[in-house]
Amino acid sequence: MTVNDSSATITMDRLTGFHGPDLHDLCDAADAAIQHGGGFGWLTPPPRQTMEAYWQGVLLVPERELFVGRLDGTIAGSAQLVRPPRNNEAQSLTGQLTTFFVAPWARGHGLAPALVARVEEAARANGLRVLNLDVRETQARAIEVVEEAGFVRWGTHPHYAWVEDRWVTGYYYYKDLHGNGALPEGTAPQDA
Repeated sequence: MTVNDSSATITMDRLTGFHGPDLHDLCDAADAAIQHGGGFGWLTPPPRQTMEAYWQGVLLVPERELFVGRLDGTIAGSAQLVRPPRNNEAQSLTGQLTTFFVAPWARGHGLAPALVARVEEAARANGLRVLNLDVRETQARAIEVVEEAGFVRWGTHPHYAWVEDRWVTGYYYYKDLHGNGALPEGTAPQDA
């Protein structure tokens, strides 16, 4: 998927391996996002070896798909689709959008909405019906992006994360991928 805005070209790719500067760029983008409070669990960037091992490990997990957003060819953000393991039949139609971030230097070009849309597209292609995610209350732009994409906030957790010596609330979202809201209570999903 390629989008041109007036000043840059953005592309969304599913990574199945690292080529050229991909691993370096992904680590740099993640470090920058973490330093600006947009991390995905880390509050400070880990050592580079740890970050590289994390991303390399993501590609080894069969239930994970890693998507990256590129700004003029450089990886500037990511998101993952996590499918349930095969032994979890009860949740076989649900997926998780996770590790969603855009480096501060690349914001304002539409990468975040494009990454969410790309994960939704992959979830549908995998036969998933619902996409779930959670986010810290302090990540205002991420919240704005997912709410604009039609995700529904269904709950909060007042002790979701410990950040800067205080509890931060977490928000939980879902999106019905074949509609735009909740499935009626007691209703089984229908084929599209």
